Amino acid sequence: MADPLRIALAGLGTVGAGVIRLIEANGELIARRAGRPVEIVAVSARDRTKDRGVDLSRFAWEDDMTAMASRADVDVVVELVGGSDGPALTLARNALGAGKSLVTANKAMIAHHGLALAELAEKAEVALKFEAAVAGGVPVIKGLREGASANAIERVYGILNGTCNYILSTMEATGRDFGDVLKEAQKLGYAEADPTFDIEGIDASHKLSILAAIAFGAKIDFPSVETEGISRLRAADIEQAAALGFVIRLIGIADTELGANGEDTLFQRVCPYLVPVDHPLARVNGPTNAVVVEGNFAGRLLFQGAGAGDGPTASAVVADIIDIARGDVGAPFSVPVNALAPMPRADAGHRVARDYLRFMVADRPGVLAEIATAMRDAGVSIESLIQKGRQEEGGEVMVSIVTHGGPEANVDRALELLKGSPSLTEPPLVLQLLDN
Repeated sequence: MADPLRIALAGLGTVGAGVIRLIEANGELIARRAGRPVEIVAVSARDRTKDRGVDLSRFAWEDDMTAMASRADVDVVVELVGGSDGPALTLARNALGAGKSLVTANKAMIAHHGLALAELAEKAEVALKFEAAVAGGVPVIKGLREGASANAIERVYGILNGTCNYILSTMEATGRDFGDVLKEAQKLGYAEADPTFDIEGIDASHKLSILAAIAFGAKIDFPSVETEGISRLRAADIEQAAALGFVIRLIGIADTELGANGEDTLFQRVCPYLVPVDHPLARVNGPTNAVVVEGNFAGRLLFQGAGAGDGPTASAVVADIIDIARGDVGAPFSVPVNALAPMPRADAGHRVARDYLRFMVADRPGVLAEIATAMRDAGVSIESLIQKGRQEEGGEVMVSIVTHGGPEANVDRALELLKGSPSLTEPPLVLQLLDN
């Protein structure tokens, strides 16, 4: 058997410790499948004394993790520290610059710096792998790069954040409000102490930008992802969606379309959608990820599984290591960086959609007429309008509207007409209905 593939591991949190345990448990199996043994030779983390439940005594310890890139006894650097910049990015640049392959689970770093890192990897003829950066243990990047590589991808979309999916599906099952379920998610470890990246859609947007680049051969463009989180949702929205035959899920969706000058443009959006109850994504509950890829010959492909956790994420990391051991270098984004297209951001205004609009309004005469008039003047056709309950006279009530299909720009125009109205007690909430 060939010489071992030697690994330096930066970051010994739950995933890093999981990588060590996985390689220990399945070492012989990994060696057979990789064609050579895989062994960890060096590790680094912030606290050398912390008990991580694994034996670190047999590995060389580096207090400065960036030094691992220059070790002569290392073939592959695994970065599990996180953060789009700082030490993680320095390590990644140094490793690739030193001719060592890099495996990372760092979706923020890839979303912000993936193209530059891919150029370094291509120049050094080494691998840059990041399967674990999107959907944890779900092999969706490999599915796009390899399984669906013969297809023109028409659309990629899905549930990309387990924290949000746990919160929304729990609200749906229990009738509880957002803040209450968020606190529970934090206690259970599904949400961070500062959950902003998750609940405001930023984490999912990082992942979507990576998937879109691979799916459509586009230069990665995270800043162009339209992003809205779930923090404004109420239990009443979940209830209203259910009455209409939908569930609410945070969905990331990307596709391409022709721009005004005939060029390909890239549409990327992360926001809560009303998903029909018979759609595969409607049945995805708890801290689970699911991605749908639509190919022109393969049709609809569904990738589903645990989107986080030490075992699933470590599995994706080690799968990348096995590919490197087999000699799989390849272009990180399926095609060389210089072949990726610089697709402009798509203009979403003309896209046709059905919408759910929720207004919190003062309970007084004329409010419904004011909303209906704005919709009419903007060319929005109303399918249904429901006033939810009645509190004390003069209090706040909820008005929900579902529109017929129409251009997104029309809804934007209607909301602009209502902007500043004293009848509205807070900005309206707009959710699109996901088509089947």
